[in-house]
Amino acid sequence: MKVRCVSLVAAGLLTIAGSAIGQPAPAPMPAMAPAAKPAMNTPVDRAKILSAPGVFVAFSTYKIRPDYFKVALAERKGAADEVMAVLEKHKEKVIVDAYLTRGYEAKSDYFLRVHAYDAVAAQAFLVDFRATRFGMYSDVTESLVGITKALNYISKDKSPDLNKGLSGATYAGDAPRFAFMIPVKKNADWWNLTDEQRLKEMETHTLPTLPFLVNVKRKLYHSTGLDDTDFITYFETNDLGAFNNLMLSLAKVPENKYHVRWGNPTVLGTIQPIENLVKTLSMGN
Repeated sequence: MKVRCVSLVAAGLLTIAGSAIGQPAPAPMPAMAPAAKPAMNTPVDRAKILSAPGVFVAFSTYKIRPDYFKVALAERKGAADEVMAVLEKHKEKVIVDAYLTRGYEAKSDYFLRVHAYDAVAAQAFLVDFRATRFGMYSDVTESLVGITKALNYISKDKSPDLNKGLSGATYAGDAPRFAFMIPVKKNADWWNLTDEQRLKEMETHTLPTLPFLVNVKRKLYHSTGLDDTDFITYFETNDLGAFNNLMLSLAKVPENKYHVRWGNPTVLGTIQPIENLVKTLSMGN
């Protein structure tokens, strides 16, 4: 009987995969194409993360220690490649902007702005950055964190006319070369105002800023409870005179009397690709 079954299989009259005895064996199934692999190492979408609410940001200013320039020149020449490798490792989770402050600031040589959807991802990048040769010789002189939020006051619902002015203003200057980071902290009187009172103050605050939005870009980060400040204000411009006039306008609004910190520090830097920044600060002393 065993021999008989073998001969039937060989003749194609008996199948083992559930076909009836005496039926021809089914044709072999065509091979399936392998599933497409998801794209790997896709960088964070810059435009999307810079416009989304709920994004974590870390600002940190750094001063390079003088003994960095005792490191062999060959090692310092390789510092940029090492930093770029860290950026490549983390590019799926963070975006990093760099600014040269040497020559403008006494307490720093550069600062970084790191955005991430997850605070842990920003922290992981900064830990790896500090482990590079360049990072190990960079002392942190200021560190601030915050998050992005939708408009609290000058929204379509609460202040439609001013919101229209804000949304309709478009930066029209040359590509910005300069960036400012200015922390702001309010006093208890501010937080004890009613929502309606704070809205009135912010409308008065916003109105004189509108003429400057064509040549000054701005972004606001919220820090209350996350850091020892309430807001981090960030600006980009190619027109320092216009920025100075914007700050004078803001200094004159009544809402300014609620500030217990405005600046301290005010950090000015030139916008730089991080690779160029590391090379510049690694070659000079």
